[in-house]
Amino acid sequence: MTPEKLKVAVATPLSEALCALIESRLPEIELMRDQSLLPPMRHPADFAGDPAFRRTPEEEARFDAMLCEADVLYGIPDVDPQRLAKIVEANPRLRWVHVMAAGGGGQVKAAGLSADALERVMFTTSAGVHGGPLAEYAVFGVLAGAKQLPRIVAEQRDHHWGGRWMMGQISEQQVLVLGLGGIGREVARRLSLLDMHVLGVSRQQRMVPHVDEIIPPSQLREGVRRADAIVIALPGTEATEGLIDAELLAEMKPGVTIVNVGRGTVIDEPALIEALKRQHIGLAVLDVTASEPLDQASPLWDLPNVLLTPHTAALSESEDRLIAEFFADNARRYLNGEALRNRVDTVEFY
Repeated sequence: MTPEKLKVAVATPLSEALCALIESRLPEIELMRDQSLLPPMRHPADFAGDPAFRRTPEEEARFDAMLCEADVLYGIPDVDPQRLAKIVEANPRLRWVHVMAAGGGGQVKAAGLSADALERVMFTTSAGVHGGPLAEYAVFGVLAGAKQLPRIVAEQRDHHWGGRWMMGQISEQQVLVLGLGGIGREVARRLSLLDMHVLGVSRQQRMVPHVDEIIPPSQLREGVRRADAIVIALPGTEATEGLIDAELLAEMKPGVTIVNVGRGTVIDEPALIEALKRQHIGLAVLDVTASEPLDQASPLWDLPNVLLTPHTAALSESEDRLIAEFFADNARRYLNGEALRNRVDTVEFY
């Protein structure tokens, strides 16, 4: 008797080419999907899809029925934590959900699942897939601070040929990397190649490749006093919320560059705004903010020492393929009874 295949439901937009890639690597699975039930993507990695997309009631019923047959979900349906909670409750055979975001633990937490559900269903994220693009953005931010990019742009805009000034040399500077997961390690690698002295903050006192010094969290104040640039690559959890507060900002070296490629909630935003207004912070390069989209009334829009991007630094043409390949590798591990990579910690949700 032929064993039943592992049923994987595609719950988020995924091209037929990538569906075929997963199937070619895993003939042991049944990849269930109906492209008519998934919103069209507006750009690569647009897992929420076109917001104008709507299903009819009959289509909604078909979509739910497919999800409730699955052992595994590829993505959170409609990137909606409440819909995830509904499917987890309605589908007792569900055992694993792969989340598209690197920081997908926050989406799992928002679903408010019971302890029994969290025990039954494993969650994994796509952490690591975004490491390269986010590390490039971090390098851009550190260089922008050292070379005073806002001043360059302003003087060119005003047709002002000012006097020459000394630009910072990052090879003579120190960078503090907060968060040494996949993204933070790649940030450290790339900045070390530019001869920066790399400090890393970690609860585990093991050395990390390309990190010159490991600093325990208890010595964070001492670390920020030394840093010419600080790169934040931390997830958004209760433990990290507001970690960069007014007191810590005051300890930083005057003129420091802050680059945030983690989560906006890590920084106390009102305190950051005040430090930027005083120009104690030389430049903040922010791909994330505490609330997204950023309120139109936020001073961050207009401060001359801020560079803002709308949570877009991780996007690349290859992201969809890399996530599909990562999922295929994890699915192979699942079928072989091996530990899955990037499991969500369902206590701290990262």
